[in-house]
Amino acid sequence: MANFPFQRLTAELSNLISRVPAGQQLPSEPELAKQLGVSRATLREAMRTFETQGLIRRRQGAGTFVVGKVPVMDSGLEVLESLETMANRMNLSVTVSDLHVEKIFANQEIARALDVQPAARMTRIRRVMQTNGRPAAYLVDTLPESILRAEDLPDSFSGSVLDYLLSRSNPPTGSRAAISAIGASADVAKALEIQRGDVLLHFSSQLFNASGTIVDYSKTYFIPGYFNFHIVRRVGNGG
Repeated sequence: MANFPFQRLTAELSNLISRVPAGQQLPSEPELAKQLGVSRATLREAMRTFETQGLIRRRQGAGTFVVGKVPVMDSGLEVLESLETMANRMNLSVTVSDLHVEKIFANQEIARALDVQPAARMTRIRRVMQTNGRPAAYLVDTLPESILRAEDLPDSFSGSVLDYLLSRSNPPTGSRAAISAIGASADVAKALEIQRGDVLLHFSSQLFNASGTIVDYSKTYFIPGYFNFHIVRRVGNGG
């Protein structure tokens, strides 16, 4: 019974959101909290439920907007593939925005992840993947210059580091990924046009080639409502 008021709040919010056309703005937080008779903190907690479903989008300094039904990219995690490949398989359209290719030096985190010396020369590629003109994921790949130099990327580069590496000699053959739910940092929130602290699905991955050399360290931040990841597992026999 203790959760009933919160359940009632989410039901009222669901009804409100369903009545607002996609693209239109919801009332401001203070106005909506007063209208529903709850604190702003409780309202924000309930709103996160609808954000993770991709039904609403909060934009820093602008307000909260109804997104409506969004196309969901559904994929198993047994085989690594790029977002572009995933989207093409499902006949969805994705585009790249805010593409930045830059030269940096490895900090301690990058040095450990790529098994290189601190201050080693790196190429970093940052970009936003959009679907239906809305940000859905933010990707950051960091590679040693011995693997990829910024100036070697072709003009036709579409934003998929994985697909580019697979097209070259000695392509990656495997990946290890750590998956977690995190709150968006200020820079990630800005890139995805969401609020700082909003919940995201985070993949931190290392790509390696046939000889076991780590060739790429990537961080990908997914807005949950746009993606449905799953994995097929076999049952162990206990032996």
